[in-house]
Amino acid sequence: MTMLGMILLEAMANLGAAIGAGIAAIAAGIGIGRIGGSAMEAIARQPESTGDIRSNMIVIAALIEGVAFFALIVCILAIFIK
Repeated sequence: MTMLGMILLEAMANLGAAIGAGIAAIAAGIGIGRIGGSAMEAIARQPESTGDIRSNMIVIAALIEGVAFFALIVCILAIFIK
């Protein structure tokens, strides 16, 4: 493979990693927003279950953040691995 081909391949890998990181961040934001909205609707319908709904919402939001963080780390590693 020529030197130009290697440079182009590396640039495309960096672009793919950047796009992947952006998609992961956007998807996590959308997911946590939907969880919050659904939790507020559930609390409005069942006010006596507020504590259970809130704790479940926090656990699920933490899991989504963990997956998003893992995706960002994978994208960052894709930049540095050659």
